[in-house]
Amino acid sequence: MPPAVRASVQRFQAGEDGDSSALFAKADAAGDPEYAAALRLFVAEEQNHARLLALLLRAGGATTQAGHWSDTAFARLRRVPGLQTELLLLMVAEVVALRYYRALRDGTDDPLTSEVAGRILADEERHVPFHCARLRVSVVELPRAARRPLLAGWRVMLLGAVVVVAADHGRALRRLGVGRGRFVVDVLRSGGPVVAAILGTVGTGGSTAAGEAGQTD
Repeated sequence: MPPAVRASVQRFQAGEDGDSSALFAKADAAGDPEYAAALRLFVAEEQNHARLLALLLRAGGATTQAGHWSDTAFARLRRVPGLQTELLLLMVAEVVALRYYRALRDGTDDPLTSEVAGRILADEERHVPFHCARLRVSVVELPRAARRPLLAGWRVMLLGAVVVVAADHGRALRRLGVGRGRFVVDVLRSGGPVVAAILGTVGTGGSTAAGEAGQTD
C-alpha cells in the first residue's frame, strides 16, 4: 500500500471506531425500541469496518493510529442535542465515505485493499437508505417551511466536510486516480438524491440516493 494511501486509511480507520454511547441514549429516548435496536446494528457494522481496516493495515505491516483532529472535531459536533441533528451529521460522514471507499476499491492495484473497501462500500450503501428513512419521519414532523432550509444547512455541512477531507486526503485520492476537485464535486452532487430521499420526493427509503452517492462520476 502506498504511503499516502496507508496514512489515509489509518485516519478513516480511527474515524470508524468512535464512541456511540450518546447516540444510543438519544435513540433510546426517542421511544422506538425497534429503531434503537437497528441503530445498534448499524454501529456494530461501523465497528466492524474499523476492525477490517485495522486488519488490512496490519497485513501491510502498518499500525492503526489513536485518532485525528478531524475525528475529534466531528465527535464534538455530535454532542449537540437531538437525534435528528446527530443523524444529519452522520449522513454527512456516510455520503463522504461512499465516495472515498469507491475510490479506494477502484483505484488500488492491491486485491486485498480492493476487497476490504468493496465490503465496506456495500455496507455504506445500505446505511444511507436506513438513515434517510428515519430522517424522513423526523423531517415530516417539522413545519413545511422549515424542511428545505434544514436540508440546505445539511448541504452546507456536507460542503465543509468534503473540502476538509479532500484537503487532508488529497495525496491519497490522487494516488487512487481521483483529484481533489473531482472528489468534492462528486460528493456534492450526491447530496441532491439524499435530500430528495429525506423529503420523500424520490423512492421510498433512499436506495436511489445511496446508488447515486456511491456511483457518481
